Amino acid sequence: MKYWMLLFFNLICVYSFAQNSSSKKAQSQYEKAFPYVQQQDYANALPLLIDAVQLDPDFQLALISLGHIYRAQKDYQKAKEYYFKTISISKNVHSDIYYYLAEMEFATTDFLKAKQDFEQFLILDSSVEKTKQTKKYILDCDFAAESIKKPVKYTPKNLGEHINTSDSEYFPALTADGETLIFTRQINSNEDFWTSKFKNNEWTLATPLLGKINTVRYNEGAQTISPDGKYLFFTGCNRPDGLGRCDIYVSRKEGEEWGDPYNVGAPVNTEYWDSQPAISPDGKTLFFVSNRPGGFGGYDIWKSTISDDAKWGEAVNLGPNINTAYDENTPFLHADGKTLYFSSAGWPGFGNKDIYFSRLDDRGNWQKPVNIGFPINSFENESGLAVSADGNLGLFSSNLAGGFGGQDIYCFGIPDEAKPAKITYVKGIVKDKDSKKTIESNVQVIDLNTNKTVFDDYTDEKTGEFLAVLPLGGNYLFNISAVGYLFFSDNYDVKMSDINKPYIIEVDIEKIKAGGNVTLKNIFFDTNKFNLLPASIKELDILVNFLNENEKVNIEIQGFTDNVGDDKLNEKLSFNRANAVYNYLIKNDVDAKRLTFKGFGASKPVADNLTELGRKINRRTSFIITKI
Repeated sequence: MKYWMLLFFNLICVYSFAQNSSSKKAQSQYEKAFPYVQQQDYANALPLLIDAVQLDPDFQLALISLGHIYRAQKDYQKAKEYYFKTISISKNVHSDIYYYLAEMEFATTDFLKAKQDFEQFLILDSSVEKTKQTKKYILDCDFAAESIKKPVKYTPKNLGEHINTSDSEYFPALTADGETLIFTRQINSNEDFWTSKFKNNEWTLATPLLGKINTVRYNEGAQTISPDGKYLFFTGCNRPDGLGRCDIYVSRKEGEEWGDPYNVGAPVNTEYWDSQPAISPDGKTLFFVSNRPGGFGGYDIWKSTISDDAKWGEAVNLGPNINTAYDENTPFLHADGKTLYFSSAGWPGFGNKDIYFSRLDDRGNWQKPVNIGFPINSFENESGLAVSADGNLGLFSSNLAGGFGGQDIYCFGIPDEAKPAKITYVKGIVKDKDSKKTIESNVQVIDLNTNKTVFDDYTDEKTGEFLAVLPLGGNYLFNISAVGYLFFSDNYDVKMSDINKPYIIEVDIEKIKAGGNVTLKNIFFDTNKFNLLPASIKELDILVNFLNENEKVNIEIQGFTDNVGDDKLNEKLSFNRANAVYNYLIKNDVDAKRLTFKGFGASKPVADNLTELGRKINRRTSFIITKI
């Protein structure tokens, strides 16, 4: 906790232990300075107080005031010197002076001396609140003394004049492809969202978000963007439709504009303070900060998961491996879906709020947080970190020296230990095969290893675009469907070799018509066998749904092999594989009169059988529409 905003309301108590000056001139200068001190008018107070100390070097009241002013100005070295001089003159000072001195020693990395003076404060003062904070500081001293011996590489870089201005910019949010940045800019106390595109290796000049999301009357801020850049969750306060002082809202991008934001409602929002949302890459879990009852103290991080009927579930506290009796803020879940970055004042650190990261284990539990390290974390409040999808870049806001004014947005390299799991993504556009016009369609991605849906959303209605994150190590079913069209099937078996190689595709889907053909790329068999493997079920169910939704469609299921081995055996194998698909459809209530099947062996290759890749492509199962 930082006390300097309250210091001047407690001067009488602290100063009662100090003596007036024996020098009338020094006393006069101090009395002239005191009203300025109370008003926090440092420019006028400082010269008078410095003059008083020069006239009387043992003038404790003036020394304490100078310590407080330099502390408020974050000149911790000078503040430390004046507090130390105060105690050097006489040990009989108010206990708070030991506390302030220890804080300044901590801020200037003199952790051993800070610990001693914090312990001395505990001997002199037993107030509950400060005792709690002091004991936390003592733990921080031990932690920081060791951590500072192993500093991490940290070279913050200002994002430049196209992003930052003399106003304040903060809360950066980045899409998974790294091409779109959205941030909050405050102009004349009004917060709005601005955006910039990364083109030709630089950020374009930021412009306000288009559409209905920014308002003149209300502030918009503390936002998170879905990896595909289509959904913006943000915090809105004191709005007519709010359930509490601050609620969480969401807006969907429609072409280049953003639609009307709507309150996500209960149970995410309550009569309490609900803010700082972070959305999971599959769009199903919303993390946020709240001071509602049932937490561990102060502000905690909670989550809510959306159901199949589009209703948010009851909020669940992330538990004692994340939350403490102090405040936790600014959660950010990386696109890997497993690494959570957040700010906390409760875990051992460098004083005040630090940035930590925690990973989700295989059982779905958050591991103990790890401090991201010094000098990224310091005695100041660090919060609001966003991490690029490739895990290499961290974005944050600060008022570092040399900026453009107020808060600026910076980037820095994420330390190796703090990097998230590797991911890639599939990004593309869906068009009508004949007209080449973009169409709205459903894109679904399922991890066949876990049977979990990692993406299920519609392409942009106006642009036909989509982006789905693919954590490395998964084997993904990829499906695109639209009313009146044949669906599109693909498979992405994402290995470590695919790092930094996103899939950029353009998909042409054709309207349902006789002769229309679909290759089912997620039907799997063991070598030389025709028993359907479990990973095939999701694709088969998609085919069942397609036939149920299009009851007049008749199909022929076709099996194919490569040219390795005996032709007759290959033909028999392909026949049996097509028959296996046929039998699955029959068992799932598809009318047998609508179905036929046939095996073609190696007779109809679609790729060169001279390569393993070509042979893999030729080993396929497909269907063709025979009647509509």
